[in-house]
Amino acid sequence: MISQAGRDVQQGDVHQDDERPVLVTGAAGFIGYHVCRRLLEAGRTVVGVDNFDPYYDVALKEARATELALRGDARSSFRLERLDLADPAAAAALFEAVRPGLVIHLAAQPGVRHSLVDPGAYARANLTAFLNVLEGCRHHHARHLVYASSSSVYGANGKMPFGTADHVDHPLSLYGATKKSNELMAHAYSSLFGLPTTGLRFFTVYGPWGRPDMAVYSFTRAIAEGRPIDLYNHGRMRRDFTYVDDIVEGLLRIAERVPGPDPAWDPEAPDPASSDAPYRVYNIGSDAPVTLEHLVATIEREVGRKAIVDRLPIQPGDAEATWADIGPLERDTGFRPSTSIDEGIRAFVAWYRSYHGA
Repeated sequence: MISQAGRDVQQGDVHQDDERPVLVTGAAGFIGYHVCRRLLEAGRTVVGVDNFDPYYDVALKEARATELALRGDARSSFRLERLDLADPAAAAALFEAVRPGLVIHLAAQPGVRHSLVDPGAYARANLTAFLNVLEGCRHHHARHLVYASSSSVYGANGKMPFGTADHVDHPLSLYGATKKSNELMAHAYSSLFGLPTTGLRFFTVYGPWGRPDMAVYSFTRAIAEGRPIDLYNHGRMRRDFTYVDDIVEGLLRIAERVPGPDPAWDPEAPDPASSDAPYRVYNIGSDAPVTLEHLVATIEREVGRKAIVDRLPIQPGDAEATWADIGPLERDTGFRPSTSIDEGIRAFVAWYRSYHGA
């Protein structure tokens, strides 16, 4: 049940319009960059925040930030704040200054395998920082918090496709566990304080300006440079690769659907993806998983060069397959991701050649 304090927050949100800035965390990251671009094209005032963590090439993050700084016009504006959201004082000061209406929280420590090496980074970036964002949204009456979850929450689940009505209690990595924790923390704030929250479980996002540590980028670079690539699970792993424009379209449609309590929610048969609080969870994936072997063959065609392949066993923390059930997303927004792997890889390789002068 929503507390009286939560009902007061909801009443405060009823009369809010879109004049308040949109706060995008992780703005210099891959998805954050594309979200900011779309918001600026729509004429919104955007405040981005990023700590420029060196987990991968900071020069790429700086290039994204520079691109965004050039995109403001008479209708829109962009400002970037460089700070660490895990610092409670810095996060509180940010929310006090910006007082955003919509918060899109994409900042996180990514990477399944890296969570085996530096677990503390995941506690700081994915748990402490998220708590500070929740507190900022609570105290400044954000209209809607949309945050990035991950397909990694499905962990050891074997039923395909993965559905948001499935219980996700068996993570295979600390990264996946922190993302599930985000969903639990969001529900607590939705229930206690009436804060509308929506979690989006992203499925293997790729596209222009992508992350160098992810398969599409790292495979393209290795094939172009004639270096070997590692195919785990001997290339038989299947991933629901999702083009970044589809992710952004789904996210922005969801952002405009501020959740309320679900009148059909039954506490005796609880749906994990909704609640009697203003809380929702959705998958965003392509609903078209492909094997890593297929991905490599597609990149080979676009690059015009054969890959040198090392086939290796599956790694700790990796799931053998991911596949998104996107029925609820389509039902509630009318949107269904449609970019094929061929189209997406063609666009990525074209950007890769332009960015690297290859």
